[in-house]
Amino acid sequence: MKFGVKSLLAGVAFAAAVVGASTVANAADVRIVAVTHGQANDPFWSVVKNGVSSAAKDLGADVDYRAPETFDMVSMSQLIDAAINQKPDGLIVSIPDASALGPSIKKAAAAGIPVISINSGSDVSKELGALLHVGQDEYTAGKAAGAKLQELGGKEGLCVNQEVGNVSLDLRCKGFADGFGGKVTVLPVSNDPADVRAKVKAALSSNSAVDTVMGLGASTAGEPALAAVEDVGMAGKVRVATFDLSADFLKAVADGKAAFAIDQQQFLQGYLPVVFLANYAKYGLIPGGNVPSGPNLITKDKAAQVVDLSAKGIR
Repeated sequence: MKFGVKSLLAGVAFAAAVVGASTVANAADVRIVAVTHGQANDPFWSVVKNGVSSAAKDLGADVDYRAPETFDMVSMSQLIDAAINQKPDGLIVSIPDASALGPSIKKAAAAGIPVISINSGSDVSKELGALLHVGQDEYTAGKAAGAKLQELGGKEGLCVNQEVGNVSLDLRCKGFADGFGGKVTVLPVSNDPADVRAKVKAALSSNSAVDTVMGLGASTAGEPALAAVEDVGMAGKVRVATFDLSADFLKAVADGKAAFAIDQQQFLQGYLPVVFLANYAKYGLIPGGNVPSGPNLITKDKAAQVVDLSAKGIR
């Protein structure tokens, strides 16, 4: 199942064209700061950072990636404020909490700093002053996943949320519940895989009616959920799917041990904004609207194709 394919291809084509132009023009004098809520040591966000770094290298631009040590909106807003004081040529931000980060993002726009949002905050990006958003619609992605799992026979599910309060993850759970149609319980967990495994195991042990588990991150929730299903002897009886990719979860999908993974192509979320901001600084060029990087459902027939790229930090 694919969404926004024409828009995504148009965005990628645009990026390819302007990368060539910028490489020739030399963007070494362009300074860009990226501030996200995801640490670079997180498997998902390391791919975003790889995209940022690859674009910086391809363009010869100076790009600095920053993130708080934990999911901390106060620290993140302070990082944005610090970036504003440095007057970069462009600012890339994720927006997991618009009420907490909105004032800082508006301040950046008011200071004349071009802003592009990524990953989270597509619904508030424009009103906060961003030029555009690169990412996926989380509610739509969750709803598609829920509908697919219902189609596979699911009747009662868990939505494993490692950052309750992160608007994007909450929207994933809401979309999943609406698309699934059956009973869905949100299971709050931490980012610690051991904690996730233990809590999913406890939830499955206490309710034998659960036949579906939806993780909101491959390494942080999907893999531990698969392990928990095996721990309680329910492998093959409880379907497990996840947002985002990891090499091990993709192998499980390819082997038929997991239902699917949702790819939002976060490498592009890091790569494309650097390209867009560098060319905006050099030539005033910018896409006319948001660029959807996903979602795509990676099922058994596709999983083997992207395992290697996931292991390399690209998918």
